[in-house]
Amino acid sequence: MELAAAIRDAAYLEGDFVLRSGRRSSWYLDKYRFGTRPELLGPLGEEIARAIAEHEPDAIRIAAPELGAVPLAAAASLASGLPFVIVRKEPKDYGTANRIEGEYEPGECVCLVEDVVTSGGAAVAAVQALRQADLRVSVAVCVVDREEGGIDELARHAVRLWPLLRASELAKTAAKPHG
Repeated sequence: MELAAAIRDAAYLEGDFVLRSGRRSSWYLDKYRFGTRPELLGPLGEEIARAIAEHEPDAIRIAAPELGAVPLAAAASLASGLPFVIVRKEPKDYGTANRIEGEYEPGECVCLVEDVVTSGGAAVAAVQALRQADLRVSVAVCVVDREEGGIDELARHAVRLWPLLRASELAKTAAKPHG
């Protein structure tokens, strides 16, 4: 639970927030507050690498949707030795016009890495892009599952989500006093 407390202390915010899903929430987990800090990013990369080895041992590489999951995939790549690809929201309209950035071979097994999963929409979009590129993806690992339908949504697309932490676990960790 030490990592959970560190993530909560660094990234848990209370207020009135609109989530990517369009839902409103009284709390928000700012992924950039844990995904940009080396003292958290290193241990997260190790935990993600362990989860990939356990839940998707056939993975040849890691895949991360832009933008928040990219540092997590890079940290997991360094910890595991697996290369990674980045899934753009849309193909770029210049240069190579790629939607998937990085080297890969069609048919490879990849493990999707996500930061915070709420409804699962961004993860599903990334899975669809990976599958359109003829990559196999049936497992995703995320740092936090907000427990708001993401696991079920990914399951509807034949992807099993393995969260390192759940929102209910974060709620149980004591936040450090500020001030």
